[in-house]
Amino acid sequence: MKLRQAEPFYFKKGPKAFLLLHGFTGNTADVRMLGRFLEDQNITSYAPLYKGHGGTPEALLETTPEDWWSSVLEGYQFLKDEGFDEIVVAGLSLGGAFSLKLGYNLPVKGIITMAAPSEVNGDSPIIRGFRSFAEKYKQYEGKDAETIAAEMTVFDSESFSTITQLSNEIQSIRDNIDMIYAPIMVAQGELDKMVTSDNAQYIYDHVESNDKSLKWYPKSGHILTLDIERKQLHEDILAFSETLDWSN
Repeated sequence: MKLRQAEPFYFKKGPKAFLLLHGFTGNTADVRMLGRFLEDQNITSYAPLYKGHGGTPEALLETTPEDWWSSVLEGYQFLKDEGFDEIVVAGLSLGGAFSLKLGYNLPVKGIITMAAPSEVNGDSPIIRGFRSFAEKYKQYEGKDAETIAAEMTVFDSESFSTITQLSNEIQSIRDNIDMIYAPIMVAQGELDKMVTSDNAQYIYDHVESNDKSLKWYPKSGHILTLDIERKQLHEDILAFSETLDWSN
C-alpha cells in the first residue's frame, strides 16, 4: 500500500501570523485543525514539514535534529519573506520544544508550547512511541509479520543514533529555557502518557517570561491538537493571542 505523503500548509489570511510545528514522527496533520481555526479568526498560519518526516521510518533515520531544526528556521523565514514581522510560534511535542528553542534564538511575538518534553532518555515513552510508529507504518504498508519483525530488528539497531541525538537536543533546550522572555502559554493534557505533567511544570517554572500561563486539559492525552478538548485549546490559544501587543 502506498501511503499519502504529508505536506506543509499555508493558510494566508490576516496580518497576524502563527508558525505551527508538529511533533516527532508526526506531520502537519498534527496542527492542521488549529491552522483552520486560526484561518477562521483571520489569522495566517504556516506549518513546515520537518525533513525526514511524513514518510517512511527509514527516511526519518536518515535525518537529524539539526535537519528538523533547519526546517523550523525555514518556516520562520518563509513567514518573514511573506511580510510578517510579528510571529507567534505554537508547537506540539517536539514542536513544542522547538517553539521554546525559537523563543530564545529569534524574535517571536509569543510562544505556545503544547505537551513539550523537557527531557528524553532511553526509557522515555517518546522512544517507545518511535518504535511503535515504525511498526505501525510497516503494517499500513501491508507487510507480513515476518517481514516486519526482520525490518524492526534493523530499525532498532539503526535508531540508536537518532534517539541519542534527540535526547541531547531536548537536554540542550532544557538548559536554555531560562533565556525565554517572550509571553508564553504552556499547555498540557493530564492524561498524557507520552510526556508527563512534570515536564510542563518545569517549563513554566523555568522560563523568565513575565507573561506566562499554564493550561491543563484534564480529559486530553498527548496529541492535544486533535483530542477531545481541542476546541477549548483553540479558544485558549485565541485568548492568549489577543493579549499580545500586536502592532497591527
